[in-house]
Amino acid sequence: MPVTGSPRRRTAVAVALALLATAAPLTLTASATPRVAPAAVADAAVADAAPLDVTKSRAQWIGRDTLAWKPTGPADGAVHAIRYAPDGGLTVKDGALEGEAERLRLTPVDGGLTDAQRAKYPHLKGYAAFRVDPRDRDRVREALTGQLVATRHAADGTLVAATGVQTQGVLDDLYSARATRATLGPSFAAGRTTLAVWAPTAQQVSLEIGGRTVPMRRDADSGVWTARGPASWTGQAYRYVVQVWAPSVQKVVTNKVTDPYSTALTADSERSLAVDLNDPKLAPKGWSTLRKPAAAPAREAQIQELHIRDFSVDDPTSEHPGQYLAFTDRDSDGMKHLRELARAGTSYVHLLPAFDIGTIPERKDQQATPDCDLESYAPDSEAQQKCVTDTAGQDAYNWGYDPLHYTVPEGSYATEPDGTRRTVEFRQMVQALNGSGLRTVMDVVYNHTVASGQADKSVLDKIVPGYYQRLLADGTVATSTCCANTAPENAMMGKLVVDSLVTWAKQYKVDGFRFDLMGHHPKANILAVRKALDALTLAKDGVDGKKILLYGEGWNFGEIADDARFEQATQKNMAGTGIATFSDRARDAVRGGGPFDEDPGVQGFASGLFTDPNSSKANGTPAEQKARLLHYQDLIKVGLTGNLAGYTFTDSSGRTVKGSEVDYNGAPAGYAAAPGDALAYADAHDNETLYDALAFKLPASTSPADRARMQVLAMATAALSQGPALSQAGTDLLRSKSLDRNSYDSGDWFNALHWDCRDGNGFGRGLPPAADNEDKWPYARPLLGATAAPGCEEINGTSAAYQDLLKIRSTEPEFTLATTADVQKALAFPLSGTAAETPGVITMTLGDLVVVFNATPQEQQQRVEAARGTSYGLHSVQASGADRTVKSSRYEPSSGTFTVPGRTVAVFQSSPSGA
Repeated sequence: MPVTGSPRRRTAVAVALALLATAAPLTLTASATPRVAPAAVADAAVADAAPLDVTKSRAQWIGRDTLAWKPTGPADGAVHAIRYAPDGGLTVKDGALEGEAERLRLTPVDGGLTDAQRAKYPHLKGYAAFRVDPRDRDRVREALTGQLVATRHAADGTLVAATGVQTQGVLDDLYSARATRATLGPSFAAGRTTLAVWAPTAQQVSLEIGGRTVPMRRDADSGVWTARGPASWTGQAYRYVVQVWAPSVQKVVTNKVTDPYSTALTADSERSLAVDLNDPKLAPKGWSTLRKPAAAPAREAQIQELHIRDFSVDDPTSEHPGQYLAFTDRDSDGMKHLRELARAGTSYVHLLPAFDIGTIPERKDQQATPDCDLESYAPDSEAQQKCVTDTAGQDAYNWGYDPLHYTVPEGSYATEPDGTRRTVEFRQMVQALNGSGLRTVMDVVYNHTVASGQADKSVLDKIVPGYYQRLLADGTVATSTCCANTAPENAMMGKLVVDSLVTWAKQYKVDGFRFDLMGHHPKANILAVRKALDALTLAKDGVDGKKILLYGEGWNFGEIADDARFEQATQKNMAGTGIATFSDRARDAVRGGGPFDEDPGVQGFASGLFTDPNSSKANGTPAEQKARLLHYQDLIKVGLTGNLAGYTFTDSSGRTVKGSEVDYNGAPAGYAAAPGDALAYADAHDNETLYDALAFKLPASTSPADRARMQVLAMATAALSQGPALSQAGTDLLRSKSLDRNSYDSGDWFNALHWDCRDGNGFGRGLPPAADNEDKWPYARPLLGATAAPGCEEINGTSAAYQDLLKIRSTEPEFTLATTADVQKALAFPLSGTAAETPGVITMTLGDLVVVFNATPQEQQQRVEAARGTSYGLHSVQASGADRTVKSSRYEPSSGTFTVPGRTVAVFQSSPSGA
């Protein structure tokens, strides 16, 4: 990504990882499982660094008495020290350290770091250890407020090594015990307003408020600076003035910066506002008595992923297009559709990031719009994307994975971004969704910031430089997330995560949180969140924290991969915690290939592999296709169990295996300890929509009606699995983004939802933006130019068929089993691994149900010996539902044969004797 400006949503990092990983298909939000070496190159290349470079920080001060370092040069007779200069100015010139400095003496430690230190900092296990001389330890806190340089002088006095010093560990050692218990940001009591900020390395901090500059008082034990003022401070704009040594620019700077613990902001985040979220004036009518839909265990959650602006910006029936208040428009087409989904069994709406976003102008008069007649261009034209891209950086659109302030609602979705309307209207949105039978999940992004260092939109790093961001071995900020990574392993960043989420839960009554790149968090941090939320009660806090849903992306990549720095919150590590992770196993098998295939025509179970081949040579020979399809079917079977590691079944080759023994690109397909550990999905906001993926993969001659049927079948593999499932908003309406695989900044033209089938599904709105799609234009152009778009019959029929499946899932308890033992007892794949297993067909028995997924174009018969003599009929919901084709499914009891039409998922239920 560029050093400044909007991050390219995951693209650069995913491409880099694709070069490193030979296994899994990659994307980094609700998409795949990146795997790379345990440490980034910059972490491993310390030995190759210049030995005299004080602009890099290769020494790490991990405790008040210990420095970890790999200095170069002779060790015999060498003298080591930490030099510190309050005003900076230390440089290396002609092999000597220049500038005025004080000294802390260091003594090498035989044996290096202790076992406890290696356990806490596993990435430093090969470092030498140096002990700060006890005579100098009373100056450690003073030293931390200036420039730091670790030096090694040879016995003859020659400077042989000099480097800057990272301080995260020593800051935690000195201050975190008290600081983690401090109340930060604005607080209000006894008619007084208090503002507090943690800035232990600052030389001076003052407060700008009400046209005055007020000095702040530093607490020596916590490093927290505090100012207390009268009640008149309430509602006032403020910011901190922080004088601090900044390693990124190698000088002492004075930063005027907003509050990381802001609860409200002026427009475009120019100032924080001292706002008490408990103020009754900020509560919508009925807020204190808000009744929520009943919470269900995580294993029962059915989630609709939704972007706030996409939802209503192009809905002519909404009175508040693109805003929080659109969810209060009960008679809009969008809200009617959400209520239909809720009645069918959808239980949560997952909102893409809605905190303060760093890449959207909040004032509407400063938001650019495309200056073209977009409707006039051909469906395969380059013109639309060029026009949209020309204004992308200044328009009102972004997915929002660019956090600026973590605990304030985004202002561009409010009717007025300046002040507290965003607080009130966010609450009204939650209230309206709850009133429509839907609990609310918020997508949270604590793993990175939109900027770091001295950049305009840097906040945390301007207050405590080098602490909140995760640093590589040379002291530069890690950017494996394609943005400036944060370090939740450090105590005060971990505290910020917990404090922020508790605020969203208490003050905004958010019902769940989805963690972006959760694998970049320590498992301990996510468990601390769970513990803090569990402590919230209705009586004390107005919410039942134990009912708050948590899930996230447990991908394993970057500088922290394979637990290189801490035990990560990855798929395998989170199993058994009750906190779900996205599972990419069945998703890839259903769609086929991966999001970074050179040829997007690689097929899968629901896109015609072997059974309805397209013209792509990337699919291989018929024999190769058949073998891959059968393996895909095993991955889907594991997915249908809830990705259980311990579930035992017969795979397509006839072997008896556990879910953990089925291969997924070199990793176990099954990793869950219980249903609810893995979240199933066929598409999400990242990568092509399901419709667009199928457009690339199904034969070009596939009719709109058949495309719609394959869409339903693909969605069914998630909706009818054990455990929670997620669907991208509009997927049940065949939503297309005109083949855009990364629409994070592609504007309303490519992203807006179309609730009225007469407006189409978004397909054929031009070639998708070149930056992330141009290499696929040769495949996209003929599709956009010649493929028939679906009409109302296909769009409405798909939604109705999907809602029927949701109704079956939500009314049949067999789909929400609680334990691996329950699943093992109730669920089976009776034809798996036998001569009767049909490529392109999966038959699942589940208690009194039989589910047949027929992805082939032809009618298929599935003979289940154990069903002979039992009376089965098509499930009553499908029998009376909207899909005419599935109604031709039938069962022959004398042979136990289920007959299902092509491209159909049919659910059969046993009937009481004589029924």
